[in-house]
Amino acid sequence: QVRLVESGGGLVQAGDSLRLSCAISGLTVTTVAMGWFRQAPGKELEFVATISWSGDNTEYEDSVMGRFSISKDVAKNTLYLQMNSLKPEDTAVYYCAARRSSLIEFEARRYDYWGKGSQVTVSS
Repeated sequence: QVRLVESGGGLVQAGDSLRLSCAISGLTVTTVAMGWFRQAPGKELEFVATISWSGDNTEYEDSVMGRFSISKDVAKNTLYLQMNSLKPEDTAVYYCAARRSSLIEFEARRYDYWGKGSQVTVSS
């Protein structure tokens, strides 16, 4: 059984940093592409970042480029999202996702497995 469990969210002030973690069981991070998505209240699910199975290829949504960084620890079988210079508009529930493919992907519907999410709230 595949499980993805996010952690690391919380309430921070604008300009602060947070690191989200996504612990994976039932598959290994070297065999899947993975991504982070977020959903703010009243808004649709939005792509944030994606990383290929090898870790060599990453892509980001424009508004987080240069502030967020996606990575993974193969030994811990864990995906991370380092978030710096947080803004109030980053407030959302953040979800990690995995797809049975080596390629990065921007569309949520192409991911096969999802975590339950972690709340990030940024106050001004």
